[in-house]
Amino acid sequence: MARLSDIQPLRQHHRTARFLTLLLPLLAFSLIPLSVHASGLQEITEILSHPEQYDRQEVVVTGQVTNVQLATNREGQPAYGFLLKSQAGTLKVISLGQIEVRDGDQVIVDGIFSHHRQSGRTIIYNEIKALSIKPMSRLNPDLVG
Repeated sequence: MARLSDIQPLRQHHRTARFLTLLLPLLAFSLIPLSVHASGLQEITEILSHPEQYDRQEVVVTGQVTNVQLATNREGQPAYGFLLKSQAGTLKVISLGQIEVRDGDQVIVDGIFSHHRQSGRTIIYNEIKALSIKPMSRLNPDLVG
């Protein structure tokens, strides 16, 4: 038969585990670079619902990388693009430089949103020209899955 003195430490352990479960996501969020906090994290849904409001504005969004494609720009510099997906929608992201993300990565993208732009005869809608792309796993590997 269990004694009360045996149960008390077990209850305390469960309270501590619950507290840590709630605290860890908050700590991970607090480790996001200051620039993300300064401009605020936007929801992809909000941007897609009011694209004219965000046109040519700096945005910060988070989502999953899909459909990564390598390219070069007109000057021959390396570039790449991918789709950034969330449960609420998808945006196209383009960036100069060497690729540092893979399909499936969860990332935070800080960049300039364009509701539409023309490239030759093609019109491209809802695109972010990335200023920075940070995989969430690199923010703090001990706290982020």
